[in-house]
Amino acid sequence: MKQFKILSVFLLFATGMLSAQKMGVVDTNYILSKLPQYKDAEDRLNAQITAWQTEIQTLQTDYDNKKSTLENERVLLVGDQLKQREKEVADLDKKIKTMVNNRFGAMGEMNNARSNLTKPFQDQIWNAIRTVADKNTLGIVLDKSNNISVIFLEKRYDYTDKVLDLLLKNPGNKNSDTSRKSNVSSDESKKERTRSVKENGALRSNEKQSRKKMN
Repeated sequence: MKQFKILSVFLLFATGMLSAQKMGVVDTNYILSKLPQYKDAEDRLNAQITAWQTEIQTLQTDYDNKKSTLENERVLLVGDQLKQREKEVADLDKKIKTMVNNRFGAMGEMNNARSNLTKPFQDQIWNAIRTVADKNTLGIVLDKSNNISVIFLEKRYDYTDKVLDLLLKNPGNKNSDTSRKSNVSSDESKKERTRSVKENGALRSNEKQSRKKMN
């Protein structure tokens, strides 16, 4: 009973803390899936995984054929011949199991690659979430893709799209600045060519007048 009272006090305190702050929710898995750079990296990883699976399947087929052939020919093999064939089948089986573990095991290449896949995007997403949180005065932001069960969520508390829009936002300023600079340089070039043509024309006119006087 005493433990229940302590738990009740803790829940009331926690509820009070949460209600005192404006809270928002985002789905980082959804955000990642919409980022073109992440999608490209994920596609490359999936292509690599498919290649690994194909390689293992080829070895497995080879193993099944060799094992079946060995069983069919076992009565014809004696001594070192039998031992050699058994060793080949056993070595191939060991190779396949080692490859499967190295590629798809708990600490395998696939899991490590998937863990590392999000790292280049973590800072970008964090900065975008921080910007959205500051702009909307959020005291708490939860990630519903991070093992958090959200049974019901009003749309106004979901800031996923706002974070995604910020990440996908095309600033446009650089393009306009570049365009502006190119237009300025183009105008200056035209003016310079005009001045050059006028100066050349003036020089030719002076030369003609000089020749007339000399004649």
